[in-house]
Amino acid sequence: MRKILFASSEVHPLMKTGGLADVSASLPIALHEHGQDVRIIMPAYRKCLQQLEKLETVVSIKLDGYHLPVDILEATLPGTDVKLWLLHSPHHYDRDGGPYSHPEGHDWEDNAARFALFSRLIAKIAVNQAGLDWQPDVLHCNDWQTGLAPALLSTHKNRPDIVFTIHNLAYQGLFSFDVFQALDLPDTLWNINGLEFYGMMSFMKAGLVYADHITTVSPTYAKEICSYELGYGLEGLLALRAEQDRLSGILNGIDTDAWDPSRDALISKNYSFKLIRNKMLNKTALQQQFFLNENKDSLLVGIISRLVSQKGIDLAIKTMTNLLEAGHDVQLICLGSGEHVYEQDLRILRARFPDKVAITIGYDEILSHQIEAGADVFLMPSRFEPCGLNQMYSLRYGTLPVVRNTGGLADTVVDASDENRKAGVANGFCFNDATVESLQTTLLRVVALFQRPRIWRSMINVAMQHDFSWENSANTYIELYHHIKNS
Repeated sequence: MRKILFASSEVHPLMKTGGLADVSASLPIALHEHGQDVRIIMPAYRKCLQQLEKLETVVSIKLDGYHLPVDILEATLPGTDVKLWLLHSPHHYDRDGGPYSHPEGHDWEDNAARFALFSRLIAKIAVNQAGLDWQPDVLHCNDWQTGLAPALLSTHKNRPDIVFTIHNLAYQGLFSFDVFQALDLPDTLWNINGLEFYGMMSFMKAGLVYADHITTVSPTYAKEICSYELGYGLEGLLALRAEQDRLSGILNGIDTDAWDPSRDALISKNYSFKLIRNKMLNKTALQQQFFLNENKDSLLVGIISRLVSQKGIDLAIKTMTNLLEAGHDVQLICLGSGEHVYEQDLRILRARFPDKVAITIGYDEILSHQIEAGADVFLMPSRFEPCGLNQMYSLRYGTLPVVRNTGGLADTVVDASDENRKAGVANGFCFNDATVESLQTTLLRVVALFQRPRIWRSMINVAMQHDFSWENSANTYIELYHHIKNS
């Protein structure tokens, strides 16, 4: 058994902006079920405090960089026995809005101070200096918000082994040299082999430099981030870590209890492959709910996404517009929020085709399950996608994914080519180029194949038999924890 401190800025269901939150709940739960002593540490956001009933203040501690003591609150992750610690500093976290941004959408001006404080507490717990009488064997940090912790631990001889997981390299936590000075960090960290990144301070680079092992959330993404296109200036460092056998890609799993069409209480009608006809009732319910034409033969395309360029939402909107204008029997239901221009483009598309297009701006967990159950295909035309979870939810729900061949999408979706269908391995549709033309060609293939029910049913069969539980990934992480050594 290993003692593992799992540090993350968001954990489902307490705080979520994306896949990081799902992983930060599911992986610790899986590790706990495999007999590991895992503790989660996260900030005590206002939204967390409102959701947790049994909260106990276990320690008050003074941390560098802030003049007031802060509290460590203790609870358990809802619905589990996994111990949860929260950094309670009202000045930094007890506020409306998201974990990183103001309710109006812009980043909090003090994000560097907020997550430097978080990293300082992580480091204190990691060397048993937080008054908790517990020291981990392994510290597992996640994304830039925890990146300073490995750097702060670099001079400690009795520190734990450190794993740092990249969930999305595009978000690096970049701040000015003035901010570095204001945070009162050790001057020795400011150099080209430390936090300095083209004249800026990079929280992400701190994690990559000072961790003993780096993981990413899919094997393909681990290779992609070593390239100029997706390395964001860190590709040289990451390629070196790969050569040193200190970089690996471990595919995320999904919560197979929360995402199970045979038991999902959030969908209109439960179903399994043996009762696949019941899936159609979920489609009909969606069409009724959003006043779309009730037609089982219309191809219902689902999207659940942040409405940003990375997700290829511009490609999706343009391609669906082209198909609708050409009179193809397709429908679109989209759930998400993001850049104003994409939200507006979707509203315009709905206004033009009110019986074929439905949109909900925002996030709705119940609706996300209903879309996964009711749609025929799930569209993810991402320009890059470190792992992606929705394509795995979709496969489990027999909703065939249409994806760009990148990152975790490439690792989980097998294209419906003639060869793959004959071999019985096709479970979705893939395209290579991030262009409207490439996506449109693929969606026309989808439309044609949807009109061949026997082939479609066989692909659903392949899709629904995949095992995307955390079982394999958790075992891989446990093996990694046992074999990493302090660098």
